Amino acid sequence: MPRDAHTSPVKDHELRYKLANELHARPFPTLEAPCHAAYLAIKRPEDAASRDRDVDRAHLIALLDRHGAPHPSPGATHWFGQLGRHQLKWEAHTEFVTYTLFGDGVAERPFDGTTFDAYPEDWLADAPGVRMTSALIRVQGWPGEEAIVQKISEWFVPESLAASRVLDDSATIAGDFRIDENGHMRFAVFVRDECGSRRVGRIVQRLCEIETYKTMSMLGFARVRDMGPELTRVDEALTSLVDEMAGDVAKPDQTLKALLEVSSELEAMGARSSYRFGATGAYEAIVNQRIEVLREERFGGRQTFAEFMMRRYDPAMRTVKAAQGRLEAMSERASRASSLLRTRVDVERSAQNQTLLESMDKRADLQLRLQKTVEGLSTVAISYYAVNLVVYMLEPFGAEIGLGKLALMAITTPLVILAVWWMVRRIRKSL
Repeated sequence: MPRDAHTSPVKDHELRYKLANELHARPFPTLEAPCHAAYLAIKRPEDAASRDRDVDRAHLIALLDRHGAPHPSPGATHWFGQLGRHQLKWEAHTEFVTYTLFGDGVAERPFDGTTFDAYPEDWLADAPGVRMTSALIRVQGWPGEEAIVQKISEWFVPESLAASRVLDDSATIAGDFRIDENGHMRFAVFVRDECGSRRVGRIVQRLCEIETYKTMSMLGFARVRDMGPELTRVDEALTSLVDEMAGDVAKPDQTLKALLEVSSELEAMGARSSYRFGATGAYEAIVNQRIEVLREERFGGRQTFAEFMMRRYDPAMRTVKAAQGRLEAMSERASRASSLLRTRVDVERSAQNQTLLESMDKRADLQLRLQKTVEGLSTVAISYYAVNLVVYMLEPFGAEIGLGKLALMAITTPLVILAVWWMVRRIRKSL
């Protein structure tokens, strides 16, 4: 019997559909120019990766309830929907959550701080964390290259301005990565008529991601600056201990203890920093990847986003990598020095043990000699008393045969001594 074409006898994995749908769960927004976006990233100050995610969802729900919007499903890590006159995109990440409000049109005054008023002030005050970054993104139609040059020169700081053509010259993006008087980053997007709404949404999303992951990766740089003095102090202590090992160590046990303390301190520093170093590397890779997919081309002779990152951002990331490598190298040095000193201590202890064994061997030899001497004296003493006993026993019989006491002693003494010596020898062998 033929099998139904829509059924299969093989059983699906319980997570098959969930994992497949995860790839499509966070679509790019669809935006038409002119429009704007107000972006916000919130992170708990400490232990953000192990935070209670339900608190993040509760904060989102508090915002949704103000507009009667539907709630996310339990355990959801993303939500997209209408929120009054705006569309809201919410995402929960490993260490932070992001909110992006999309609205039609642009303010008459570029990057007007009132655009961010769509987030209620009291709701922001109740946020379960602190603001890592926020950004205002202005998207408008193509006014011509001369007009773009004039606008970005007025809107951004020339020293930090980065601008480039992206996605096969379908749009031009600009920003200076500076915080304005309202506490927000600013980005401008000028799109040509042929640039589709999905492409516009991808550009805006990429800008938000570049800013967020750039900021998050800079936490690693801040960690390195904080631990710099401590790392230098430990490095100097380690170098001093290693230099002492080059000569004769007066108290190797104490030096070994100091080395173990340095190793423990380095391990503790590594444990405290390992997550941040790993996260920084991952965030840096995301920043570079997001810039790469924009396929930048130079605009008006100005630096591109990639060039800005190479000059301002990459040195900070190299500093983090250098500090990570320095910490690992110091840990290896401390471990090698501890092993070498431990070997030296073991060798010295082996030499001491060898000397002690030799001393014990000499003592045993002396004791054996003394024992033999004592055994000889014991033989003489036992023989003396034994001869007297034998003479007393044989004296009556000696009188009958005409032997006196002295003659009996002369005859019995060699025999008694020989008998006693033989008996003592057998006893010693048996023991």
